[in-house]
Amino acid sequence: MKFGFFNDWNLGVVRGDAIVDVSDALRGVHAHSPMELARAVLEGLDGMRSRLETLAQEREGQPLSAVTLLPPVPHPDKIICMAVNYLEGENPPMPDIDAFLKASDCVIGHGGTVLMDPACEARIFHAEPEVAVVIGKRGRHVDEADAMEHVLGYTGFFDVSGRIQVRGSQSYFQSKSWATFGPMGPFIVTKDEIADPHDIDVRVWNGDYNFPGYNTREMAHKIPECIAFASRIMELNVGDIISTGTNHQNLGAIQDGDEVGMEIAGVGTLSFTVSDPAKREWPRGRDEAMASRMRAGGNP
Repeated sequence: MKFGFFNDWNLGVVRGDAIVDVSDALRGVHAHSPMELARAVLEGLDGMRSRLETLAQEREGQPLSAVTLLPPVPHPDKIICMAVNYLEGENPPMPDIDAFLKASDCVIGHGGTVLMDPACEARIFHAEPEVAVVIGKRGRHVDEADAMEHVLGYTGFFDVSGRIQVRGSQSYFQSKSWATFGPMGPFIVTKDEIADPHDIDVRVWNGDYNFPGYNTREMAHKIPECIAFASRIMELNVGDIISTGTNHQNLGAIQDGDEVGMEIAGVGTLSFTVSDPAKREWPRGRDEAMASRMRAGGNP
């Protein structure tokens, strides 16, 4: 099932190119925020799924193009981003597993605007296109063999980054968590809809420029290992996001007026526009310095 929120936090099930309002299934749910509403859906999905699917078949939908899609998990407890988690180039070395946290306040939905705050004095801005895991079952010290039991589904996530270095290496705190730096969506696709999460094509573009794209088979540390790794350090809660990293051969500078997007096979298209009041400029197209550095086993 493919579902998400739209307009005034209506719950919708996607059917082809339409979204069907199934909010009636949430009668009796008393939520005081969009995240409380989302958490009620995620925690109760097994019990309400049949009802949601029935409503989606019985009712007329609205064209996706006619609604405003909202982030499917608007304020997760945690956004865990896997760091340097793709094998790039010929015979690349296996990177050590690592991750960082990104502030939940940065999340925006499909079609939103990423603001390049003039206070962010980055040398360049990138938007890293990633497949993200939505956690559906709480867990701590999860074994790899059991890890997929904790997956509810998948969504798209752009890890927008303003590259700022401190003492010769990237400062994740200063680079990653500015407001709007986390476009998410367009929907959540339940895990049963994806035959193999490690064989998903991802297409990436900025305006008329198409990047090479990538396949999740290039992921260095697969999803079960990522879940086991993260859960050794902190408890995973329903609605937490683990964004699985990107192939850096698909990055170029983002700048004012850009329309950036990705299409994840089986999930959907996530896009955003860019606003930079400072009107900073960089060369267009792929960031060849970044691409070369990552093929050589370097760091962003």
